[in-house]
Amino acid sequence: MQALWMVLGAFLFASMGVAVKIASAWFSSGEMVLWRGVIGIVFLWLLARSRGVSLATRYPGMHAWRSLIGVVSLGAWFYAIAHMPLATAVTLNYMSSVWIAAFLVGGALLAWMPVPGRDGRVSRPPLQAPLVLTVLTGFAGVVLMLKPSVDSSQGFAGLLGLLSGLTAAFAYMQVVALSRIGEPEMRTVFYFALGSAVAGALATAFTGFSEWNWRHGLWLLPIGLLAALGQLCMTRAYATAKTESGTLVVANLQYSGIIFAAFYSVVLFDDRIDAAGWTGMALIIASGIAATVLRQRTVPQAPAEEH
Repeated sequence: MQALWMVLGAFLFASMGVAVKIASAWFSSGEMVLWRGVIGIVFLWLLARSRGVSLATRYPGMHAWRSLIGVVSLGAWFYAIAHMPLATAVTLNYMSSVWIAAFLVGGALLAWMPVPGRDGRVSRPPLQAPLVLTVLTGFAGVVLMLKPSVDSSQGFAGLLGLLSGLTAAFAYMQVVALSRIGEPEMRTVFYFALGSAVAGALATAFTGFSEWNWRHGLWLLPIGLLAALGQLCMTRAYATAKTESGTLVVANLQYSGIIFAAFYSVVLFDDRIDAAGWTGMALIIASGIAATVLRQRTVPQAPAEEH
């Protein structure tokens, strides 16, 4: 069942991408971040109340920092979805595991200093070859996806898509820190929704609200609901995975969201993905799975990722 919960969560997040893509014709990224936050606040408050989960926290600063990074990632992702093929934007956002691996490689390189041994010989700590290969594979996939399939007008959106994955990696590391000090994931997601609403309102105050139309506004509802439901499904998947192998399977099945997004992209939006684009997507999925396996070995009880 944990596998089905993860696949369902990935499907819901990909479906949220469809709603964002459609709503972007009438609303700015800031407005969509705002309404995702507002809808998430109401939904999660009701759910927390029904389950008896307190939303009071002793760590407001940590939640504020996590929300700030997460909102930057979310806004960049929504912009990328609006201005790029859905499959490309979603795949770039799923690069967060590869970025985490890149951070680890960077740290290993900085620490790769000569270490004198007991016998007087100078040695160096070994570099993590699997991590290096994972990172190189992931970024090779990015080159294949962006170079042939993104025209010059989508270059900025491509950079923001990469930024969404990078900042999602930072946000995930903060989620891990909150999980280690005992914060319930529902509380963490609630404060992220609150931060999204505040940041979206501030951004929209500068850019201005779009002209309201109820038929258009209805597309904002699934953005918030599908995001909240998708996160709950992923959390349930991790909670019901009792073994290390089960957790690895669950963590890797999140990449089925890229497959769902590719299906939506081709069928609903008539996007064309050439052979290089499909190859790049496959490389990013493979590197993401490898990075997830390596991460789970380091942090075996890691919480679910958010999108």
